[in-house]
Amino acid sequence: MMNTPAGEPAAETPSSGFLSGAFSANPFPLFAQLRSMGAVVPVPFSPSRQGTGQRAWLVTRWEEAVQILKDHQRFTVDPSSIGIDTFFRRRAENPADRPLFFGRTMISVDEPDHRRLRGLVSKAFTPKYIQGLRPRVQQFADELLDAVQDQGTMDLVRDFAYPLPINVISEMLGVPADDRPQIRDWSDAIAGGFGGRMDRDEERRGKIRAFSAYVVQLVAHKRQHPQDDLTSQLIQMEEEGDRLSEPELLSMISLLIFAGHETTSNLNLIGIGSLMLLDHPDQLFKLKTDLSLVPTAVEELLRFSGSVVTPFPRFAAEDLEIGGQHIQKGDLLIVALASANRDETQFTEPEELDIARRLNRHIAFGQGMHVCLGAPLARLEGDIAFTTLLRRMPNLRLNVPRDTITWRIGGNLRGVTSLPVAF
Repeated sequence: MMNTPAGEPAAETPSSGFLSGAFSANPFPLFAQLRSMGAVVPVPFSPSRQGTGQRAWLVTRWEEAVQILKDHQRFTVDPSSIGIDTFFRRRAENPADRPLFFGRTMISVDEPDHRRLRGLVSKAFTPKYIQGLRPRVQQFADELLDAVQDQGTMDLVRDFAYPLPINVISEMLGVPADDRPQIRDWSDAIAGGFGGRMDRDEERRGKIRAFSAYVVQLVAHKRQHPQDDLTSQLIQMEEEGDRLSEPELLSMISLLIFAGHETTSNLNLIGIGSLMLLDHPDQLFKLKTDLSLVPTAVEELLRFSGSVVTPFPRFAAEDLEIGGQHIQKGDLLIVALASANRDETQFTEPEELDIARRLNRHIAFGQGMHVCLGAPLARLEGDIAFTTLLRRMPNLRLNVPRDTITWRIGGNLRGVTSLPVAF
């Protein structure tokens, strides 16, 4: 089932659907089927693609997912640290065709480099600092809704879900306002490439090269004209020596620009979350009548339908047993966050959306030392977005038939492409 001879197609299995990319709109029935098969299930994987003979496994349940994400001694994000070279590191023959954050960043290395890289930006993402951004985030939210209030309709993704987080992270990083629409186009290209077509689509590759060139130009400009922003601070650290190399600097800023808005905007809390509330009118009514529930609603929306299906893959650093499976050193482990967050052994009625859910140990932001750095910012933006939206537009409703809503497919990311609403 797992290791097919070179040149032969892998047998179709339930886990094949996970790799197809066609399940983006509703992956949860498939995940439920996979959980019934086991906590760790094999996924079709052609060893000839990367030349090591390693196998791949999908982690479907919460307990095993947390164990893998927290244990960076036995499960590494950096296969080169155990002598493994993978096609993930060689996705394109020309390195210029890869996003800069495919290089060494805090999501792709373990200790001691992880502590060093994450520590450089962690002060900008502490809960205290993020709460200090609340007035500015609120201002952005109000300005965006002011622009559409008199129209009675809007595309919630285009007019609100996307620009709110990109304005916030761009201001933090010192990205000029005029550049933000272009960054969205580049970001869409990168996210779409995670489904496996990145290396075969010349137009997308061109946009990736353009995004990389933009980051290089942004850094060069900030060197000459430093300001009070995170990019300027990181440049200063790099110039002080041995804390941040030039490639690490470029990779870090690229990652922050992309991840700082992509997983919070049309792909996650605001876009998918709004659609989930519209799909569950009883929960939407409950939230509108008691906006103090917004913080718990945000956590439940993250659990119920978060956009990040899987985090950066892990690789077994040694032979081991987990979830009833024998894992060999070098094997690839794909942690399905979206499946673990509906694990029947961990959550009461996991297939139900309950915005007042109190016992909610979801792992939408990951776990362990690689837990999402931007989680406090995402929560703040979600809190302000839903509170402001429902306070100002309590009659929010879909403005198109539900079955016309389309989803963007991007490998480990999922999201609605557009969300026309009336209010």
